[in-house]
Amino acid sequence: MMEQVLMAPELIRAARAEQPGKRDRDLADSLGIAEGQLVAAFTGHDVTRISAELDDIFPRLNGLGEVMALTRNPSCVIEKIGQYDNYHSGTHAAMVLTEEIDLRMFPSHWVHAFAVERETKDGVRRSLQVFDAAGDAVHKIFIRETSDLTAWEALVGDLALKDQSQTLQVAPRTPTEAAKSNTDKADILRAEWAKMTDTHQFLRLTSKLKMNRLGAYRIAGEPLVRQLQPDTVVQMFEQVRDQGLEVMVFVGNRGCIEIHGGPVQELKQMGPWFNVLDPRFNLHLRSDHIAEVWAVSKPTQRGPAVSVEAFDAEGGLILQVFGRRTGETDHRPAWDALVAGLHSKLETEVA
Repeated sequence: MMEQVLMAPELIRAARAEQPGKRDRDLADSLGIAEGQLVAAFTGHDVTRISAELDDIFPRLNGLGEVMALTRNPSCVIEKIGQYDNYHSGTHAAMVLTEEIDLRMFPSHWVHAFAVERETKDGVRRSLQVFDAAGDAVHKIFIRETSDLTAWEALVGDLALKDQSQTLQVAPRTPTEAAKSNTDKADILRAEWAKMTDTHQFLRLTSKLKMNRLGAYRIAGEPLVRQLQPDTVVQMFEQVRDQGLEVMVFVGNRGCIEIHGGPVQELKQMGPWFNVLDPRFNLHLRSDHIAEVWAVSKPTQRGPAVSVEAFDAEGGLILQVFGRRTGETDHRPAWDALVAGLHSKLETEVA
């Protein structure tokens, strides 16, 4: 195996100095390096390498007070303001469960972590940034004006690694798995799907049948799934806003899924980005990346779980949206009716 040729850290820092306003991910792409390698190049300047172990990081986060949690994939970014609490450790999966910050984490993908203190025109911006083996961002935590800086400094000091090198060896990025179907087992898929009592059983079912999520959707047919037009995602958010519904929005990558539970209010299209710009919840969606949208119904013990799910051209899941049930109100019947009214792809094509 050939040894990886690494870009010199001083060249990376020089490129940042020439383009100070460029987002890290965009700058890294333009340099042909991973974002994690870009961040690592500033170790000893405004970056400290820290432990990426969830059990090291998460018990300390509550002390920071109010922060912003950010998770993204190539097509969507979700940002929630709140306080980390109610951490549940786990070898294969871990959770943070609060009203505002709701996360599912998969520790095997938490490989590199950094504490960043970057000088900006608005002052020092502090963040914890976690990357996977390929150097792609898994999760980021941004300190706010009201956060506890004493707790921040203690966290960085306690979690700092002995290795403070400025270079980062990264593994090849795992490609997105294309849709995987098996039409010979379509009848088995439908029969087993109808017997489900929990949405979490779905991926076990598709795995057993040697399919994946999108592949199963493509062959299941109604009433289990219905393909929608790509532009229905924006229409769906507009109707959720107009009807005052509460939804669950899931955005994630291999290492972390972040969830918004609540309403959406301020919507704005800016170029290719469709945005939710609410005071404590932001969503930034590349609507031009949406290649397929499916309305999906999965049976559960509490009735059908109906979702709208968007995929990119490679078959990667961009986001999922469900109706929300709270202690006071069940928004799901109104949500189910909203989804039922969205135009099918076939209807639009025939028209």
